[in-house]
Amino acid sequence: MPRKAEGQDKAGETEKVTLNLGYVDLGRIDLLVREGFYSNRSDVIRTAIRRHLDAHEAALRQSSERLTLELGLRHFSRADLEEARAAGRLLHVRVLGLAAFDDDIPPDLARETIGSITVLGALQASAAVKAALADRIR
Repeated sequence: MPRKAEGQDKAGETEKVTLNLGYVDLGRIDLLVREGFYSNRSDVIRTAIRRHLDAHEAALRQSSERLTLELGLRHFSRADLEEARAAGRLLHVRVLGLAAFDDDIPPDLARETIGSITVLGALQASAAVKAALADRIR
């Protein structure tokens, strides 16, 4: 199954996050952009977050290994779930990044094959599939 490389940002492969900053911090960010160090405010904030995460890389790796989380993009197609159902397997989805379920997955198939979902990041699925799995999403 396809996996997004760590740290890659492409249109449609990011999650919007809203944050509040003090006026002084915002002004300092604007100054860095104005002076040409960064192209925009988002670029400053993304770079700062990546540097902070890089500084904690060892702890993040240990935690994700301990929690047995898949790192990056985990994509589920209808065929994946039908295969799990045919094999009598119940899937336990544990992702640090993005867990994406195709739009053509019927809610009953998802409910039959997904035992639990833990996502640290973002979950993309139809509203019907999310509703069907609501009691299994942690």
